Amino acid sequence: MKDISKTAAKPNTNTSSMTKLTKAMSTFELTSKQQQFQQYQQQLEQQQQQLIIRQQQLEQLTAELAALRKNRSQSTWSFRFKSARLKNFLAKIHGSSKYQPRFPLKQIVFSYIGSFIGIAALAYISVSTHYPLIAAPFGAAAVLLFAAPDSPLAQPRNCIVGNFLGGLVSLIMVHLFGSEPWVMALAVATAIKVMQLTKTLHPPGGAVALVGVMSRAEWSFLFTPVLAGSIVLVFCTFVFNNLMPGRTYPKHWL
Repeated sequence: MKDISKTAAKPNTNTSSMTKLTKAMSTFELTSKQQQFQQYQQQLEQQQQQLIIRQQQLEQLTAELAALRKNRSQSTWSFRFKSARLKNFLAKIHGSSKYQPRFPLKQIVFSYIGSFIGIAALAYISVSTHYPLIAAPFGAAAVLLFAAPDSPLAQPRNCIVGNFLGGLVSLIMVHLFGSEPWVMALAVATAIKVMQLTKTLHPPGGAVALVGVMSRAEWSFLFTPVLAGSIVLVFCTFVFNNLMPGRTYPKHWL
């Protein structure tokens, strides 16, 4: 009986072991599935984060594209506006030619010959007498005297007195302040104002003031070349214009 009971007890022990093994395997499988689920969940969260980042990038790219389109439209409008302004400006330039003075061929020839004679006279007198009677501003004076002798700015009063005042202003400025760049500007501005006040406005007078400061002129500059050269140039203009048919100079002396 004891053997039978022992024998009968053995299957119960095996069954219990099998049950525990089964439970252990089930627990292991459950744990493994839970770990896999957690991994899947983590992967899903990572994918969701990546999706959010890509959505942000897409929104940023969309905003940049919209900004580019806006800038392009603005630049196109700006280009059209500038093109229209340039076209209008060029049209004004083209149309301004009708307001410019027109010179007949006869007057052009006389101006050419007269300016050549006037400047040549100054140059040759300067060489032969060793006195400097010619200066750069006299080139501008020749334009007025021979090309537009009827202009109020080309009359003897303006040419002689205007150049003289320009030279006088430059000498005063040089001896008071030197020849700094601001002195050049001051000399030209002062010369213009003095010529306006004395009614002797002559554009080359401003150039005389500038040259005087630039060259740190001495007092002799006022008489040669400024005063003497202006007188010689006016004399040449007087002789030439009154010898030519249909031309008289000056309109007034004072």
